[in-house]
Amino acid sequence: MDESKNSSDDLRPTTDDLRPLVGIVLGSDSDREAMEEAARTLAEFHVPFEMIVASAHRSPDRLDRYAQTVEARGICVLIAAAGGAAHLAGALAARTVLPVIGVPLEATGLGGLDALLSTVQMPPGVPVATVSVGTWGARNAAILAVQILATGDPDLRRRLEEFKKQMARKIEEKSPGVFESRVTSHESRSV
Repeated sequence: MDESKNSSDDLRPTTDDLRPLVGIVLGSDSDREAMEEAARTLAEFHVPFEMIVASAHRSPDRLDRYAQTVEARGICVLIAAAGGAAHLAGALAARTVLPVIGVPLEATGLGGLDALLSTVQMPPGVPVATVSVGTWGARNAAILAVQILATGDPDLRRRLEEFKKQMARKIEEKSPGVFESRVTSHESRSV
């Protein structure tokens, strides 16, 4: 390994063709399973991303290095996932002007409520877009990242529009008509 490389080289993409546009930051490796949903969703939209572990509490220097390099490397949106105290999204938002989407995760016996409140309660001037707890939140975070990117990418916007149309079609296929109101002869009598 080339010793002249700095310690943030491992955070760089390997090819320009796959230059990541979204950075998924996990507070812990144990968050990976839930956040695979975000990775799958971004892949469905053909949005290149990177996923790293950088804890706001246990590896703040790594988080600082990462935050300092994201813009220069072409990252446009950050997704930060953490449970418990869940300071990761706020710590990232304090270190960059990029949009940060926080995904609260369940890590304690509180069902993710502690992480939700930690992620959503940010002081003025340091916003974090917060989605729901867990895998639903991971999927919505990825879709929100796609929506942000689509404001400047017509092809991505078309893919997003098609995704929304497919969602609507699936609902209509499961319920093709208007629900009929069924009234029995007993219920139809006037009182």
